[in-house]
Amino acid sequence: MTTRGVLDTSTLILLGRITNAETLPDEAYITAVTLAELSVGPLAAKTDQERAARQAHLQAAEADFDPLPFDTAAARAFGQVANNMAVHPCNPADFDGIDSLEVIRVPHPDH
Repeated sequence: MTTRGVLDTSTLILLGRITNAETLPDEAYITAVTLAELSVGPLAAKTDQERAARQAHLQAAEADFDPLPFDTAAARAFGQVANNMAVHPCNPADFDGIDSLEVIRVPHPDH
């Protein structure tokens, strides 16, 4: 069975370093919110090297994904569902308390 899921921003940033692909969905999506968060990254960088790395993540996401829109329906459902898909974060604690959301933890490559 093919799984579909939404990659959290933390997972997307670490995607090239994830060693356990079994925790990732077969069909991965991102949201417009993730793209917005990535867009802020280069602006908040403290060094040219960090800025370049963050810009590379943003450009890769823009090239690899067509983000799910954050429209009125998404705003109303925020915190309850991710377009009827599980979310795959490296930081699952960010989603604690959202019982109706299926959260599949992606092991952080540094832990």
